[in-house]
Amino acid sequence: MNDLLQRILDHLRGMWHRRWIGLAAAWVVAVLALTVAYRFPERYEASGRIYVDTETLLKPLLAGLAIQPNLDQQVSLISRTLISRPNVEKLVRMADLDLKVRSDAERDGLIDDVMKSVKLTSGTGTNLYVLSYRDPNPEQARKVVQSLVTIFVESSLGDKRQDSRSAVKFVDEQIKHYEETLQAAESRLKDFKLKYMGVSTRDGQDYFGRLSQLRANIEDAKLEVQAAEQSRDAYKKELSGETEIFLPSELTVKHDDSVPEVDARIASLKKELDDLLRKYTDEHPDVVATKRLIDQLEAQRRATLEARKKAEPAKAAPASERNPVVQQLRISLADAEASVASARAKLAGYQGQYQQLTAQARLVPQVEAEYTQLTRDYDVQKKTYESLLARREAAGMGMGIQDTGGAQFRVIDPPRVLPEPVPPTRLQLVTIAIAVSLLAGLIASFVANEVMPIIHNARSLREMSKRPILGMVSMLPSEGLKRLRRRSAYLFAGGLGALFASFAAAFIFAQFLGRVI
Repeated sequence: MNDLLQRILDHLRGMWHRRWIGLAAAWVVAVLALTVAYRFPERYEASGRIYVDTETLLKPLLAGLAIQPNLDQQVSLISRTLISRPNVEKLVRMADLDLKVRSDAERDGLIDDVMKSVKLTSGTGTNLYVLSYRDPNPEQARKVVQSLVTIFVESSLGDKRQDSRSAVKFVDEQIKHYEETLQAAESRLKDFKLKYMGVSTRDGQDYFGRLSQLRANIEDAKLEVQAAEQSRDAYKKELSGETEIFLPSELTVKHDDSVPEVDARIASLKKELDDLLRKYTDEHPDVVATKRLIDQLEAQRRATLEARKKAEPAKAAPASERNPVVQQLRISLADAEASVASARAKLAGYQGQYQQLTAQARLVPQVEAEYTQLTRDYDVQKKTYESLLARREAAGMGMGIQDTGGAQFRVIDPPRVLPEPVPPTRLQLVTIAIAVSLLAGLIASFVANEVMPIIHNARSLREMSKRPILGMVSMLPSEGLKRLRRRSAYLFAGGLGALFASFAAAFIFAQFLGRVI
């Protein structure tokens, strides 16, 4: 411990011996540091806070009806691209920062400095943004921040409107294109139907399905004709082998306007016509044949009635005619004849359709294939067109949402300038200059002592020479040497005092400048 203290004392004695070098170094550094401190301008910070409200009541209300823009993403993108070169150029013009610019190089340098000085910060997870700028002129700093707030709001509104208009314009172009395509497809489909009228697909069946159905209908019609013919033949056999049963001769036949056989057949055919009309249209072959047979029977009935009126008084009918069994058999035979005629007409209609379809064996499949392709293309284009129309309506409603209920910009704190300059202030710089100059003087005296060491005692001499010390001779200073030493001490104290006085003056002057500004 004693050795360490002794070494420290030796260094201090050496630094004192080289004090003039340290004092000179302190003066030089003080002049340079104070010059830099006074040349460095104090800067004032202007700031403003903006809150972007992206939550709106229309968002949940119009969910699914309109295209909802991602407002958070839009605001985040704007905040990242706000401090870009085009925006900063606009800011320089708005804040009149380029009034003293005389060349393009100076303008580029000014823009680079402004881009470095402008700051945009946001809170984590919030839409609260702080815009700040530092400038030696407080009013200029406030003007820059005000212009920056204006650019921030206008760029967000302009960008979202431009994006919406571009999207709607693109959708309109696509709608126009698909509308023309859809009209062309409709025209092709119309021309196709007119060209192959009566050949195209009906009832959702293809050619082979219709052909197979007609074959089945023909077989059923043949069976129906056979059954009707067998029923008719059975009635004929019964009538041909019937034994007449005579009623009492006193019975006479009452003449009236009815023809039982014909009326029964007409009633049966009308009932059958009602059943056919429930299944088919008026143009169906069975319906046409039945109507034609009914007309013939009605004409026959009218003719019979006319003949009765013109004939002589009626004679007594034969006994067989008065037999109710015979009359019922004849009615049944008439019904069977009508059924046979109807079944044959139906069979003829099915056979005619089958022959017509067989004659078109090569044409119908090709027509059906073309028709399927045309309808498929038309359905796809129509679906796309309707989807585009719905999206255009949703986009238009989305633009309305952006204009009325989009992101709302609220200036929480208007741009204002702090009354005090931001660090480092001039007082702080002067203080740092004083500390640096004093430290430079100490370091200079220490380095000078290390470069040009001075021996103060025997121990230092022994350590330096590595030789034993046999004795020491003391020096007694004369009066002239003492006066010289005192004068040197006074001069050093004066120089050091002048240095501190200059520091005090610089500090006071810095305070005065701060108050004046």
